Amino acid sequence: MDPPPPRRRHSPEFDSLLLAGPRLGPLKQAHARLIVAGHSGSLPLVTKLATLAVAAGAAHYAHLLAASHPACDSFLLSSLARAAAHRGLPSASIAFYRRLLAAALPFSSFAFTAVAKACADLSALRTGMAVHAHSVLLGFGSDRFVQTALVVLYSKCGQLPVARKLFDAIRDRSVVAWNAMISGYEQNGLAERAIEVYREMQVAQVVPDSATFVTTLSACAQAGALDLGREVERRIVSDQMDVSVFLGSALVNMYARCGLVSKARDWFDRLQERNVVTWTSMIAGYGMHGHGREAIKLFQLMRCKGPTPNDVTFVAVLAACAHAGLVNEGSDAFDSMKRVYGLVPRAEHYCSMVDMYGRAGLLDNAMQFISDSIPEEPGPEVWTAMLGACKMHKNFNLGVEVAERLIALEPENPSHRVLLSNIYALSGKMNHVEKVRNVMIKRRLKKQIGYSLIELGGTSHLFRMGEKSHQQTREIYHYLEELIHRISDAGYVPETDSVLHELEEEEREVALRYHSEKLAVAYGLMMSSGSIAPIRVIKNLRICGDCHLAIKFMSSVENREIIVRDKHRFHHFKDGKCSCLEYW
Repeated sequence: MDPPPPRRRHSPEFDSLLLAGPRLGPLKQAHARLIVAGHSGSLPLVTKLATLAVAAGAAHYAHLLAASHPACDSFLLSSLARAAAHRGLPSASIAFYRRLLAAALPFSSFAFTAVAKACADLSALRTGMAVHAHSVLLGFGSDRFVQTALVVLYSKCGQLPVARKLFDAIRDRSVVAWNAMISGYEQNGLAERAIEVYREMQVAQVVPDSATFVTTLSACAQAGALDLGREVERRIVSDQMDVSVFLGSALVNMYARCGLVSKARDWFDRLQERNVVTWTSMIAGYGMHGHGREAIKLFQLMRCKGPTPNDVTFVAVLAACAHAGLVNEGSDAFDSMKRVYGLVPRAEHYCSMVDMYGRAGLLDNAMQFISDSIPEEPGPEVWTAMLGACKMHKNFNLGVEVAERLIALEPENPSHRVLLSNIYALSGKMNHVEKVRNVMIKRRLKKQIGYSLIELGGTSHLFRMGEKSHQQTREIYHYLEELIHRISDAGYVPETDSVLHELEEEEREVALRYHSEKLAVAYGLMMSSGSIAPIRVIKNLRICGDCHLAIKFMSSVENREIIVRDKHRFHHFKDGKCSCLEYW
């Protein structure tokens, strides 16, 4: 039997580079050794040295190494562009690409892939389009790696039709390409489209990986697609997949945003590793469900045993305090944000503080906070929170003042004028209501259309007010009519202030009856008669006062838990009560 061939030994200089690794100090020492040994002209050694320098974050040093070499080639510059893109140095990656272009050296697939990723990270659409054109010109337009990188680029720049066209043109799509398209839709707020692509991936029998499940779970969280989220969880468990911190965080977030906060906590507790995203997702989940005490308790545990909170963590904490009336705890958290962690508050933090004071009825404190604590002119989101508090606590004079500030800031935003109109109506100033409505008609400003979604058997059903396009419209309306009679017998009286005040009283009751929330809940109850499982509905706007009242009665007369996720939080209706305790 022949002896095995001898192992190839690296040169001492190459070994010194490997030993130095991506550390600038040792790399400079290794560079000096190359010069002393007379190997500074070795292109393979300089390529390795420069690539490690980029990995160490020293792109300028790598650039000097490449510029000083008399035989700098395509492989060296392409390697540097790739290393910079993966090191999170996108500007450096583009600079190496431009040097490659200026030197008129040959291009490769991985050079275009790297620079497309760099453009995506910077959302540099114009540069990315030029790179795309260049890749097509040199014959790389049908390379699947380049195409996949371009799908990511156009997705991150919000150009989804272009991204989808490129995706559809890839002949042999890898799992990375599928992940790029799912992520593109999800990151642009098109969760339903992301879920469609995941289903297409299943039909194509492409084996998903951990990244597939992370993006799909994020889409499920956004869309409230609990059935698919559970399906993905079962696949993860049955495949005995390693639940990384990213996958674990996605599971926590999905269950929290789909209404199962206890299940989210189960996954949170099971994770071997938790990062700041995991902790923040769980805190935010508690906040959305009105469990402010649990959110604060977990935040305190995070401060003792978890990673350092970031500014997003504090948004979650302050929102949890606002939704639970925990004014002292929220004020302490805001103070520690600046004093302990040195974080500079952003608009979201100021908005949460105003919201917290306002919901608690401390309108003077809220105005004082705006005056004393916000360094610049408050943005519309702050005044919107203040206006909502004025409406909630019926301080109509202050509400009018705040609404006028908002309209001055955003004259074309119809929601501000709608709120102002409602405040005038509640205070009995119907002539002012008419003026606001006339201005809206003149400027063609329309109120945002509300809709509600309910998922049954993996299929989503969308309802708008007065919806009549559903196949079972007649049955739904008949069922809802009977339900309204039953809850009326139980004591329900419509809150007619929840609709337009130019309608007559009787007309208002009819308009209220067919709000999208009621239609979705009625459909869910009708289609699940005899079941004890909760009804789950997603509303794109804030649930109105009348629907909130009606669904409380529905939960009682039907003896069912009804969960509604609106724009701001979850409402768990059970036995005629809501988890928000009227604090919403």
